[in-house]
Amino acid sequence: MVLRKSLLATSILVATLGLTACGGSSSDGSNNNPDTDTPTNKAPTAIALAAQGDVNENVAGQVVGTLSATDADANETFTFSTEDERFTIDGTSLALKPAVTLNYEAEQEVSVDVTVKDSANNTFTQTVTFEVADEQDYDFVNSTSGESSVSYSGQIARHVLIKELYNYIGSADGLLADAQTMTAEELLAQLNKYYKIADGDYDAVAVAMTLTVVSDSEQMTLSDISGSHKDLSGKIAGNDATGQHNNWNDGTSFEGWAGLETNTPEGLINALFAQLVERAQASSVSTPNGKEIETLYVTADGVDLKQLTQKFLYGAVAFSQGADDYLDNATEGKGLLTSNIIEGDAKYSNLEHQWDEGFGYFGAARNYMSYTDEEIAGKGGREGWQGYNDYNADGKIDLNAEYNFGNSTNAAKRDLGSTDAEASTDYSKEAFDAFFAGRKLISDNVGTELTDAQLTELKAYAVAATAAWEKSISATVVHYINDTVQDLEDMKAGTYEADKFVTLAKHWSEMKGFALNLQFNPESPFNSEANAGKFAQMNELMGNKPVVGAQADMEAYIAQLQQARDILEQVYGFDADVVANW
Repeated sequence: MVLRKSLLATSILVATLGLTACGGSSSDGSNNNPDTDTPTNKAPTAIALAAQGDVNENVAGQVVGTLSATDADANETFTFSTEDERFTIDGTSLALKPAVTLNYEAEQEVSVDVTVKDSANNTFTQTVTFEVADEQDYDFVNSTSGESSVSYSGQIARHVLIKELYNYIGSADGLLADAQTMTAEELLAQLNKYYKIADGDYDAVAVAMTLTVVSDSEQMTLSDISGSHKDLSGKIAGNDATGQHNNWNDGTSFEGWAGLETNTPEGLINALFAQLVERAQASSVSTPNGKEIETLYVTADGVDLKQLTQKFLYGAVAFSQGADDYLDNATEGKGLLTSNIIEGDAKYSNLEHQWDEGFGYFGAARNYMSYTDEEIAGKGGREGWQGYNDYNADGKIDLNAEYNFGNSTNAAKRDLGSTDAEASTDYSKEAFDAFFAGRKLISDNVGTELTDAQLTELKAYAVAATAAWEKSISATVVHYINDTVQDLEDMKAGTYEADKFVTLAKHWSEMKGFALNLQFNPESPFNSEANAGKFAQMNELMGNKPVVGAQADMEAYIAQLQQARDILEQVYGFDADVVANW
């Protein structure tokens, strides 16, 4: 399978270094009788390594190349071996052991001592050397210590909290079980263990929170990811003290959800939690045509509270923080306007860390570009690459490096959905390339402050990263508009079953949750003068719930959704054929 990229790939270097003879014998010439002179089997004199392709970092067990030996004796047979514990030799094939990977940032050239033995047991040892091909992974090192300078565990903690909240709402032993025994107040407190954790409670909550993201995770509890206080409420748009382009808590700036008691992003989460508690404790809820809804988190209005909560948090926390905080240059001392000098014993500069935190909120694994779109989406490709991959072959999935969260997966899904179109998209590559190039610019100049020209270049990378990120979100809105329209077309005759209503609720809620997120990027095309008012218009067309009832009403609502889709196509310059097929 051909992987997408390596910007920095290098080819194998075949070298023969440090020739060292170990054993063997030769005639001293004392026997002058050629009729009785027995030829002496001489030891091999050289070992060569023939390349079989690039030896890439982060790939366990790969074949390095084929070994051969030079020997004066004809028709010799050779046995190769090595005492280097990283390698194995099968016949003449030199390979990494199954659990061994290489790291370009730590070792660009690798040497291994190989011994060859001939048929007379003469031996010869030589060092062979090859180069490691640098994958375009998000892996940068401190030039002094040689250790990784990448750190964004706080962002991963919040991705995990969003995922664990989603799992709690949807699992039979989560909200459904607790609803049978808990009061409304207790149930709300359980939801807030994933969203709003008091400082004094964090240690106990984090230690007790067993993670369900993936079964073979290196981190077993929230405290394994972050030992310091991390929650979602503190970082939702409006609750971060400085650096955001709107005052989301002023009661008017937040748009898209009519009728909130408190018109803020957190006000919407509080309203959704209240609905979840009420719905979980309701004895019976029915569809508009009288079918009982057994799914605990789907309301009679056709809102999937699990999906809406998760997708809104992808934007109100992750996208908002990434685009409007860490990758922005509007606030002195934040984001791109921080120092690139490493202070004291720190492993990274503040600017390196700010950029990493922006990348962390995008949610991509460090070796994101080694995946295909199918693999990121979990829809095909190699076993062991379905959304996450143990690239360091330690038997565990490191959530801080080896798992694709949130919007990074949707970027690949939308790229996958446009593959057959003439105007196919590659938002995943566009976003990662920009994140990578920006971090490389910072890392190449760490220890000195960036010049004005370099800051301009860095801002361009930040805008490119958030633009691709936002396009993947808006494309996802289009995808769920298409799904919702199809659901309504199937249902408008009024003969649908409850499971079809639940599917509609899922698609509509994902559509609406993602749509709300397009207001959180200061560089959004929705903020241009030409597009003034279109974000509010799009959300009004969608409403607060799907329209399910009389056929004429449903047909009118389908037309509204198609208008909303047209707005997205125009604002983002999407290809019409791609829009129709997403």
